Amino acid sequence: MTMNQPGPSSHSDTPPKLLSGVKNTIAVASGKGGVGKSTIAVNLAMALTKTGASVGLLDTDIYGPSLPLMMGICQRPVGDPRTGLLTPLAKHGLRLMSMGFISDEKTPVIWRGPMVHKMISAFMEQVDWGTLDFLVLDLPPGTGDAQLTITQTAPLTGAIIVTTPQDVSLIDARKGLLMFQTVNVPVLGIVENMSHFVCDGCGKRHEIFGCGGGRRISEELGIPFLGEVPLDARVTWGGDQGDPVVVSAPDSTASKALHEIALKVIAQLQAGASTRAPLPTLDLTGVG
Repeated sequence: MTMNQPGPSSHSDTPPKLLSGVKNTIAVASGKGGVGKSTIAVNLAMALTKTGASVGLLDTDIYGPSLPLMMGICQRPVGDPRTGLLTPLAKHGLRLMSMGFISDEKTPVIWRGPMVHKMISAFMEQVDWGTLDFLVLDLPPGTGDAQLTITQTAPLTGAIIVTTPQDVSLIDARKGLLMFQTVNVPVLGIVENMSHFVCDGCGKRHEIFGCGGGRRISEELGIPFLGEVPLDARVTWGGDQGDPVVVSAPDSTASKALHEIALKVIAQLQAGASTRAPLPTLDLTGVG
């Protein structure tokens, strides 16, 4: 399905600046699949809203969109006839857009790279994102066409790399880091997902996938370490039920870790804000 073309009123001699109403655009990426990147992206966006910020979330995985399931939304977005722009869907205060909202979930998307490029560009150019403090982009895994389109098209403020402690994930995390460094996108930090598991019965901590890999690679490459998110069945349950864990289980250890990561992301952005537009003043009271 193709997106609506902008109407005559949106044309001018000087094209509008892409995502001009978005103060900070953050890419959440991983070098490989299966590390829970989309879970981190959704919950990070949700945690940012808890600080009082206005936040959008764009699922850029054209082949395997997960946002409809993770946010529990099955509606289709509608276009504004005056502008020809699509209106993002909304839930829990987030503005949302995904290929999964405009395509049949039972029909696979079989597209070559140029079509993926056009669709991702359309999500940024033909969606009325309005004014946002943060737009979180959930990137597909890897370093292919979609990632190249986003890094060359979107005015990225920074990127976050998601990994797990195991060595194979860390190898691919390094590739993701180098990709962003090659295209001069600041890396805000590394998040280690599925870091450990705490037994309900004995309270003992178990490092199922290894120990400290995310922190080690952050130190090795001089990248901030944003935090660890533990294994917790409530994270999976929340994603499957369309209620992110920061909403469905706000007092859980995983939820508190995600809130801390969101605050560290804001701190990283504030630290580099001297070369960008000022960040909004956010009320962080009661977060965490």
